[in-house]
Amino acid sequence: MLLRTFKFRLYPNDSQQYRLQNNLAVCRWVYNKFVEQAQKSFLSRNDMNYILTELKQSERWLYQYHSKMLQMVSTQLEGAEKSLIERSKKYHKTGQLRFCRYHDYRTFTYNQSGYNLKTHGDTTLLHLSKIGDIRIIQHRNLDDAEIKQVTVAKSKSGKWFACMTVDIKEPLIIPKISFAKAVGIDVGIKSFTYDSDGNSTLNPLNLKKMLKPLARIQRKVSRRNKGSNNRLKAIRHLQKIHEKITNKRNDFQHKLSSVYASHYDVIFVEDLQLTNMIKNHKLARSIMDSSWGTFLQKLEYKCKLLVEVPARNTTIDCSRCGSKVPKSLAARIHKCDKCGLIIDRDYNASINILNKGLNKLPQELREATPVEISTRSRKQEAPRFSEG
Repeated sequence: MLLRTFKFRLYPNDSQQYRLQNNLAVCRWVYNKFVEQAQKSFLSRNDMNYILTELKQSERWLYQYHSKMLQMVSTQLEGAEKSLIERSKKYHKTGQLRFCRYHDYRTFTYNQSGYNLKTHGDTTLLHLSKIGDIRIIQHRNLDDAEIKQVTVAKSKSGKWFACMTVDIKEPLIIPKISFAKAVGIDVGIKSFTYDSDGNSTLNPLNLKKMLKPLARIQRKVSRRNKGSNNRLKAIRHLQKIHEKITNKRNDFQHKLSSVYASHYDVIFVEDLQLTNMIKNHKLARSIMDSSWGTFLQKLEYKCKLLVEVPARNTTIDCSRCGSKVPKSLAARIHKCDKCGLIIDRDYNASINILNKGLNKLPQELREATPVEISTRSRKQEAPRFSEG
């Protein structure tokens, strides 16, 4: 059994859009009621469900909404509580749960019931309880897979999406891994990736290219009167630009990660401490624009095996003789005085990452084919290859 989530675009009419927005408002109201109680003492999921039952008895209008949808708010808050506990165990500064503002609550979930897919001629409709039949663009066939859960999400630009979690009944085939098809990847700002085979991909830096339009529309927002319709229009324009940047970044990372996943069995990357790296104020914007963390996440669920190696001295060490060659960030060429090696610094780092990864593995794994791989879910992507 494999659980996968597919995202489809929804096109509600005006009345359906009003009911969807109303559902978000009600779920946010219930969420804030739970937060109010959770700030006094820790609440389990059962405690929140008891509170919801009491709320329904005092607020009879809550019966107009799907009961399972309201119960899933407790699951959402329970996840937030556990996240705070885990962060505090890692010695991060954590406060208490906060109330959710109107524009920050953007999802509600139908779990196990209250939804159904139907066709009306050439149109596919998603039926949601208490809302109705909404037109959906089902760009991927689910092949009669059982839908376990539907999460309705609203983007900041006002678009509606349905995220369907389906149970795919297909045998789990454990692929064979060949360590001869291994590669080391070094991520950077100038070159987004530089691998140990000498392939480099330029960093698109999508945010940097859109700084002028962003600055222009941000000035418009600041000049509009707060609460006016013109200000809301300017904010919506700003949100569309940010969404366009995000879509470009995700498209680039999906295509590049699919290339590496289709050509290599084992991928070695650095274990980067991104929270420490963004403390450099001169490079923070470029690092956040590159979004290396999301790229590594895409690699992890697509490739057969992803191994993280320590990032210490991968740039300084010479990949041929192993001697130390200190260099500043401005120096883009690695020049070793002992062995005479002259190559790109990122290429040198990627070779060191590959060597570190192979040395990190047990000897029997380097020579044999393992049968255990990462248990993360793997999505099917169309194979593409393009070199920057």
